[in-house]
Amino acid sequence: MNSRSLALGLTLVLGWAVAAAQSPNPPPKTEPTAAERELIELSKQKWLWMAARDGESLGKLIDEQAMFVHMGATMNKAEELRVIESGRIEYKKADVEEISARISGDTAIVLSRIELFALVGGNEARNPFTVTETFVKRSGSWKLLALAFTRRLTPPAAPPAPAKE
Repeated sequence: MNSRSLALGLTLVLGWAVAAAQSPNPPPKTEPTAAERELIELSKQKWLWMAARDGESLGKLIDEQAMFVHMGATMNKAEELRVIESGRIEYKKADVEEISARISGDTAIVLSRIELFALVGGNEARNPFTVTETFVKRSGSWKLLALAFTRRLTPPAAPPAPAKE
């Protein structure tokens, strides 16, 4: 897969994820299949490895061609692992609010709504994200091929009620 194909695929996946996240009529919920549950658990485990700065486990999970899209940067596997292991970004906790997986052949998309608690450059950060993860099956194992954070907009506060006279 060349970089142009990867970029096109990532653009399509992100477009689908944003549309799905903002859809007023989400599809009816169904129970995940065994394979979808495996991916959901793998995604949740990944957050624990990130918080523990477990570069060895993450290195085994992440595909060599992986791309990570953050709010202000795009990184490859080596760059992402360096950032995590160095503590430049410390993933403290990811509260997974919703998560689903879809599989098409040897490709899967895990879509999550999370509240992420982190230290970024020594500053505490708490952000609501929709996270899109793309996995590919290689030699019988799921490998993380792309991870993209999209900051969710929180609904504006309701205006104050008019005063009664």
